[in-house]
Amino acid sequence: MSDLDQLTQSLARNLKRWRGERGFTLDALAARAGVSRGMIIQIEQARTNPSVGTTVKLADALGVSITTLLDYEQGTHVRLVPREQAVRMWSTDRGSSTTLLVGADARGPLELWSWTLMPGDVHASDPHPDGTTELLHVGAGRLTLVVDGTDHAVPAGTSAVFESNVPHAYRNDGAETVEMTMAVSIPPAR
Repeated sequence: MSDLDQLTQSLARNLKRWRGERGFTLDALAARAGVSRGMIIQIEQARTNPSVGTTVKLADALGVSITTLLDYEQGTHVRLVPREQAVRMWSTDRGSSTTLLVGADARGPLELWSWTLMPGDVHASDPHPDGTTELLHVGAGRLTLVVDGTDHAVPAGTSAVFESNVPHAYRNDGAETVEMTMAVSIPPAR
């Protein structure tokens, strides 16, 4: 089984499991996530690989981390995630990418990300649920963090924290590659 097939199967199994645990019908999850009922059915039947945006919307609507939806295995108190099992969520032809390193669901999902953003690249994100907080640290380069339409310069060595329930984006306007680490804290589903 290829990595993509394994990821598709894990997402199908975990989406169905969490939807059931939350007591959401297909229609209820579709409405909460802003994703069509048909798309959710296709994902739960492992017939499609949704976009990162769709996966984030489903995780947010369920109140779980993306890691929880994509995890191959669950249940241990200590979980080590080798480099080869970290999940590459998106990448560009220029070499920009994000990798979900690890996540947890204690007191609401918590995710740790590693980002590489090449010169000239940008990644925009839809608003997350109220109460979602992002913390980031730029290790190299100069990030332009755009929160609700306002640009914030975040040079190497600088950290930032913000409520991410508004449109936001990460942009590299410089000539140097941006390397950053980000943690995302998501409130539990109500």
